[in-house]
Amino acid sequence: MKPIFALGSEASGDPAASLQTANVFPVLGRAMLGIAGAYLLRALAEAGAVPKVAVAVVAIAYAFAWLVWAARAPRVPSFVPLVYAGTSTVILMPMLWEMTLHFRAFAPGVAAGALATFVVLSTTLEWRHEASLALWLSYAAAAATAIALSVAARSILPFVFTLLLIVLLCESARILGRARPMWPFVAVAADAAIWGMIFVYSGPQNARAEYPDLSPVALIVPAVVLFAITATTVASRAIWQECKVSVFAIAQGMITFGLAISSVLHFAPGGAVALGVACLALSAAAYGATFHYPPLSLQTRNLRMFSMWSAALLIAGVLWAFPEPGAGIALAIAGLAAYVAANRIDSYLLALHGAAFLCTAVIVSGVAHYVFNALAASTAGRPDLSIWIIACSATAAYAVASDRKEDGWPLHVLHLVPALLAASAICALLVHSAVALANLAMTLENHHVAFLRTLVISAVALCLAFAGSRWGRIAMTRLAYVALAFIAAKLLFEDLRHGHMEFIAGSIFLFALTLIAVPRLVRLGAKSRADLHAETAVHTQS
Repeated sequence: MKPIFALGSEASGDPAASLQTANVFPVLGRAMLGIAGAYLLRALAEAGAVPKVAVAVVAIAYAFAWLVWAARAPRVPSFVPLVYAGTSTVILMPMLWEMTLHFRAFAPGVAAGALATFVVLSTTLEWRHEASLALWLSYAAAAATAIALSVAARSILPFVFTLLLIVLLCESARILGRARPMWPFVAVAADAAIWGMIFVYSGPQNARAEYPDLSPVALIVPAVVLFAITATTVASRAIWQECKVSVFAIAQGMITFGLAISSVLHFAPGGAVALGVACLALSAAAYGATFHYPPLSLQTRNLRMFSMWSAALLIAGVLWAFPEPGAGIALAIAGLAAYVAANRIDSYLLALHGAAFLCTAVIVSGVAHYVFNALAASTAGRPDLSIWIIACSATAAYAVASDRKEDGWPLHVLHLVPALLAASAICALLVHSAVALANLAMTLENHHVAFLRTLVISAVALCLAFAGSRWGRIAMTRLAYVALAFIAAKLLFEDLRHGHMEFIAGSIFLFALTLIAVPRLVRLGAKSRADLHAETAVHTQS
């Protein structure tokens, strides 16, 4: 048996291994000769014997020649193309740095163009080689040099476009099924450059005196283009190629979306409506990807990703595209539609979206503030149209839900959300109406209002207890007990604090009656429901 780790043809009998061992030093020697030539060009430029621009052009061509040589070099031994590509990189990148910053022979845009040409040439030469180390080195070096030059030259935009080109080449290759393991590094570099541009140009004018002035379009387009590239790649790989989208790709999509939003809001404040319309369009596309394409049902991560994005985009789009109180009304209607659709196609995700839409509508429309004031603080202020619409939407959303005992606890929670919102809004409206009617007969003080609140909430708790048990609606029955807990807290923090004994006694009496009646009404409703089912069964048999 021959030694496993033997080197050379005598030990292993492997001609390729022998050739690789024999070629190490000659390859390194050729690379050193190439670097020596680069230093010679550097010396000519510094001496001033030849125009610096001419030297720079020759140096670029010289670096590109080494890149071509790397592509034409034999792949056995495998390190040869990598060494030659590294030589090209070592020649080009310092030369661009010197010509841009030291000799001032290149404008930042020219240096960025040279980097872009280098990347395109490397991609063309190495396209047919899967996961090429030479391509990895070229992309990484070009991205790092672009970041460094953008900071040192105080000119970000040209190098951002170079980074966008690298990202586009990487993502195009991935869409076509070619491995590009360097794309996370390239994506992070592009994110950092665009974030830096937003940070610099969103500050005060005197803090960026060394940077050139840019128009709002020039500041917005790069972030939007990066998001478009990332979103297209994620959608194509998830839908058409049926690939599971990686966690990094999901995070990258969210980061690029955040960068695009930040650039629009910072540099085009009047573009919020257009941004909202774009979010609504993207939300519609994400909903289509979630529920239309069957392959997504096989990829749970993809399904959750599109589902999360579709709901978040719809909320963001409504908030930006609709003025108040239209945003709250639109979200309430969207929540109702989501619950209706969830009941029709038995979709847990749509029910979750409906709960999110309704909760957001309650917050942004001021319904939560109104309910708090009506049930625990000042009752001043009339309910506007949005409160009535949101209350009706929450009530209808709960009405269309099944809310069965056999449903699991996640569905019970999702059914409880619209029930709680509807019951709270109805209680607040009833308290407001009761106080308004009582004000017609007498001048109300705080202890009067506290007693009326106890009366209304107790009545609502009794109705919820009987109706929920009678109709088999679990959430309504549970809310009856939630109302009891709320009344107990209200007695402690409101009624007792005002110190009018007769009204305190009345509130405690109402609470005691409600405590006794709620369990009995639950049992009575359950018995009535059972009797109704028995009568229905008898009629069916007869």
